[in-house]
Amino acid sequence: MAGIYIHIPFCRQACHYCDFHFSTSMKNREAMVEALAKEITLRRDELAGEPVETIYFGGGTPSVLSNKQINFIIDAVYQNFTVTDNPEITLEANPDDLSALRIAELSNTQINRLSIGIQSFFEDDLKMMNRAHDALDAEACLTEAVNYFDNISIDLIYGIPGMGNEKWMQNINKALSFGVPHISSYALTVEPKTALHKLVQKGIIAAPSDEAAQEHFLLLVDKLEQAGFIHYELSNFGREGYFSKNNTAYWLGKHYLGIGPSAHSYDGHSRGWNISNNNLYIHAIQAGQVPLEREVLTKNDRYNEYVMTSLRTVWGVSVEKVKREFGLRYSNYLLREAQKHIRQGHLSFAAGTIRATRKGKFLTDGMASDLFFINLG
Repeated sequence: MAGIYIHIPFCRQACHYCDFHFSTSMKNREAMVEALAKEITLRRDELAGEPVETIYFGGGTPSVLSNKQINFIIDAVYQNFTVTDNPEITLEANPDDLSALRIAELSNTQINRLSIGIQSFFEDDLKMMNRAHDALDAEACLTEAVNYFDNISIDLIYGIPGMGNEKWMQNINKALSFGVPHISSYALTVEPKTALHKLVQKGIIAAPSDEAAQEHFLLLVDKLEQAGFIHYELSNFGREGYFSKNNTAYWLGKHYLGIGPSAHSYDGHSRGWNISNNNLYIHAIQAGQVPLEREVLTKNDRYNEYVMTSLRTVWGVSVEKVKREFGLRYSNYLLREAQKHIRQGHLSFAAGTIRATRKGKFLTDGMASDLFFINLG
């Protein structure tokens, strides 16, 4: 089974923290939609006949597209690939795009999962992040969406400067009050070349605190697990039966095709990425060329990626799989390097699997780097 990711590179305005590829100009939106459909056609043979079980519209802000444009792209997927009978088709959406009418209309498309970028239910947080919606939009869209969609995920951001534990818990409780079955939550990070980076450098906004972010994270884990959610990946919590199939496929190393400017693809042996420029992308596709760079992954690369993605998940890193796919040298190295983290109580080893403990979950990315092969052939 494989997935298709479609990058929609448009936003109504730029969030201060965002470093994804997008444009706030909508003038080439129709040409972009046509180019996306054509790229799908140009790459119809790349999944080698694997059925597509997930279609994911990410961005950017995919909800700036009309329903007609969304359906046009989905139709292109069906015309060029074998799609499973009940695929997960996700649309990332912002609250300001989700009027009652738009939600009702979306429910009549093939979109069956909404991922809504709430980020916070507090007005001051949204203004600091330069979000396009306000707190009333956040609540109104969820009130309406749950009447039409069963499968809804919402995004929340923690570690926001000035956000105390009580305010963070109010955000979590508000999210739970709508009965959504999936929550994704991320720490606010200061990425280079973003507006937030400049504001922090100038002292206009305080730098996020790692200590506060870790405390918020542990509060989130405890609260959502008490509410019946499964913490199945570092940043993702779902009720049974509502894990993101798209994201799970990525963490489990399944193949996916990335469509659109800046989109990434993976076939198990190589990784590719499209050019991050809307005009150059459109012109190349119109000329029948996919503006794609590709990197063939070494055994070390594939091992490192497996460790990095798997350690973030509830399934953990299988030592037997490492031994089978990469060799005894790698499995011995993995066990040896994991020992110090096991002694510190940040990792556990049981039934042949290495997993992050509750104490170590927030530290998984750093621990994964300690388990990487760096200079082995």
